[in-house]
Formats: sequence, C-alpha cells, structure tokens
Amino acid sequence: MFVVMIASECAPVAKVGGLADVVFGLSRELEIRGHVVEIILPKYDCMSYDHIWGFQVSYQDLWVPWYNGAIHCTVWFGFVHGRKCFFIDAHSADNFFNRGTYYGFPDENRRMAFFTKAALEFMLKAGKRPDIIHTHDWQTALAPVLLFEIYKFQGMENQRVCHTIHNFRHQGVAGADILWGTGLGRPEYYFSKDRLGDDFNPSAINFTKGAVVYSNFITTVSPQHAWEVRHTDQGYGLGHILHMHQQKFGGVLNGIDYEMWNPETDAHIHHHYSVDSLDGKYRNKEALRDRLLLRKDYKPLIAYVGRLDTQKGLHLIRHALFYSLWNDAQFVLLGSGPELGINDYFWQLKHYLNETPDCHLEIGFDEKLAHMIYAGADMIVVPSMFEPCGLTQMIALRYGTVPIVRAVGGLVDTVFDWDYSSKPLSEHNGYVFYQADYQGLESAMRRAIGLWNLYPEEFRRLIVNGMHYDYSWNHPGQNYLNIYEHIRHK
Repeated sequence: MFVVMIASECAPVAKVGGLADVVFGLSRELEIRGHVVEIILPKYDCMSYDHIWGFQVSYQDLWVPWYNGAIHCTVWFGFVHGRKCFFIDAHSADNFFNRGTYYGFPDENRRMAFFTKAALEFMLKAGKRPDIIHTHDWQTALAPVLLFEIYKFQGMENQRVCHTIHNFRHQGVAGADILWGTGLGRPEYYFSKDRLGDDFNPSAINFTKGAVVYSNFITTVSPQHAWEVRHTDQGYGLGHILHMHQQKFGGVLNGIDYEMWNPETDAHIHHHYSVDSLDGKYRNKEALRDRLLLRKDYKPLIAYVGRLDTQKGLHLIRHALFYSLWNDAQFVLLGSGPELGINDYFWQLKHYLNETPDCHLEIGFDEKLAHMIYAGADMIVVPSMFEPCGLTQMIALRYGTVPIVRAVGGLVDTVFDWDYSSKPLSEHNGYVFYQADYQGLESAMRRAIGLWNLYPEEFRRLIVNGMHYDYSWNHPGQNYLNIYEHIRHK
C-alpha cells in the first residue's frame, strides 16, 4: 500500500508536541510492515536540519493556485531517520514558513490552508497517487475537502483520506477568505452546517468539521477519548457532527517508540535492566538520587514528568507532591509550562522546598533527566483533567514505574487498577482514580504507597505486569492498516 502523510510536524525534524511523534512512529511501523510511506511537511526555517540526510531539491517549479494568482514553491526531499520526507518551500511575500518558530501567528489559518493546498498540488503535478492520504489535526483538515471538491476532478478520484484529530481544542476556525484563497469559493455552499459551517459562529468555517464531513474515516487517539468527544464537553462543540458521522469515527491508541524508550539499551540511564533483571532499576533509583541530591532512605520515590498546564491537573500535581512528603515518600518533578505565571509558581515552590532532602523540582525540560526519572522512580502520577491518549503512562510501564492516573481518555485504555480492575490479576498494572479532587488522588496514592511499604513482593509483581504490556506501534499500526483497507474499497 502507498500512504502519504500530510502533517505540520514530524519528529525529530519539526517537533512541538505528540503529533510529531505519532507521524514518525506510525510511518516507521507501516514501513516495517512493507508499505510505502511518504511524509509531506512545511519547510520551516527553524527545523532541525541536522536530522535530514540527503537533503536536495525534488520538484523545482511548483505553482500553487492561491486567490487570483499562484505562489511559486520548491519541494525538497530528504530522509529523516529513514523516513521519506518532502518539504514545501513557499516563495511568497507572506513568508509562510520562515518565521523562526512553528506556530503562534495571526494568519495561522492561511499558512496551514496554503500548505495543505500545496501538498495536494504537489501530489497532483508529481503524479503521486497514494492509496491513502493520512492527514493530522486542524492544520491539514482541509485536505479531504479540497480532494473531494477539486482534485478528484483533476485525476485524483481514487485517493481515500483518513484524518486523525489529536487535539479537539484547536479546530481551525476562519472566515470566507480561506475559501477564495484555496479555490473552493462558494461561501453559501460551504457555510452550510452540514459541511464546514461552524456551529457557534455563523460567519466562520471550521476546518476540523470539514475533515469530519469529507474524510472517509476519522480517528482520535484512544477509544475512551472517542467516546468522550461525542458525549462530553471534550469535543469542544464537535460532538453533534461526530455523532452524525459516527459510523466512520473511532479511537486508535497511539504507540510509543520502543527503540527510544527501552530500559535494556537506553543510553541516558546508568544501569540497563529488563523484566527479568529488575535489580538494575533499583540501581537507577540510587543514581537518580545522586543526580538530584536526594536522601538515600528506604522509601518510595514518586515522580511527575510533563507539561505544567491546566490540562495536566496543576492542583493535583502540587497536592501529589505534598501528599508524598507527608507520607514518608520522595517526590521528583520535571516539567515547564507555556504560561509564565505557572512557571513562576513552581519556581516559588522549588525555592520553598529547596532544603527538603526528599524533594526535587526541575523547572524546564531535560531529555536525559526524563529518562533517568522513568528508570529510577517507583511510581509516576498523571492526574490529568483530560488526556486524549497520554504517553507518560506508557513510557512508565515500559520502565517498570507504576502509574497513578486519573480515569480519562487514553489513561483509562492503558492503566488497570491493582485493586479494582475486572481484568485478570496478571493484567493489573497501576492505580486509577476518578474524581479530580484531593480525595480521589489520595485514595490511589495511599493504596500505591501502602503496597510498596507493606507488600514489596506484590509491588514487584505489579511492576512486572506493567512491563509485560506492549504499547509500541505494533498494535496501532495494525489498527490503522485495517482502517486503510476498509476505506480503500469503499
């Protein structure tokens, strides 16, 4: 099968968040299974060009229709850690992709609409006719609309689109000018509520809604989140249109890179270990304590690794820290927030706890330290308000670190409570709480700390259970292939 991914990010060359990891990880899994995958990205000036091998011009004169004229583009090609990537370089006064950073501009809708149009124009002109076009998030959500309304009449009638929504908060809401720019025109047609018309703004189109209507299949990043976005406010207004198209909507859990996250070979940790040799994990705990100047006592070490923003449950992260200290456990935090006020608060907390030998807060991001924490911690807290998929808990399980999670999104699909899960005991791998309050968090932490202290052999069994899970791209890869096969023949 020939698959083209169109995305605004791909790790490690252009990465802002988890979207980049998905595009790379899924593409690699599909290639391992013998399929041909090509990725189309914007050519940002701020990309990590040192991750591209054999960088060269692939298509010299691509003229992309735009408003009443056309924009001249060059398409570059290079291998990103083995993945075949094409980069759209727009020679325009708008300077779409040469702004020193990936996102955050007032003309974001126009930038990404142009990129999406250029990607399809490149496929058309270069004779690329993939079986599947896989698009991602609002940035490329206009692709199925453009394909169905324009490009299928120009020789691309056999292509099928799978669109993945990673984040429902950002949907691409724009005015009619985008319709004229991309050549769609006909505002009265597209402003219809059963096409692109935004349900909350009568003078706006919604890119993501368009993808739901026009794609052959839509996914989000976990089965539980697929239910949440249809039945709760986590759909951010798209619940109704998803319900209308639910026969072509489903959740596919993301995977993690099992080469990057592997305690048997991880270059960032001091002692390698596996499910059959857990002594190395305990030595990593001592190495982490040395690195962070923590007291070496017989007590559990609990961690938080991730962004510091409201989605992640800031009040619960803070409470987990103090609850750990009050219950004779140690706590390590690694993270930073997009908002200065949040960072400032945690800096103040760091200074307040600076003399505490059982606590360390690292405000920022440090790749090596993240690996050391996953390898050295006994437990990790993930108390999210919402979590479409979540990678933290999957990485923790891979490293034998017991996750304590709130029952939302992908956390529900990957963590099964030691005491209460209905699964066989050999499949219980962590602790789960439901309410986003202190009592809920404490109930799970109390049980986890209690098991560690009172029943160490049972806790070790819990570690082993978690390490036996496979949250690589193996299963998601097959799930996506099943979807591709399903829509290919429609």
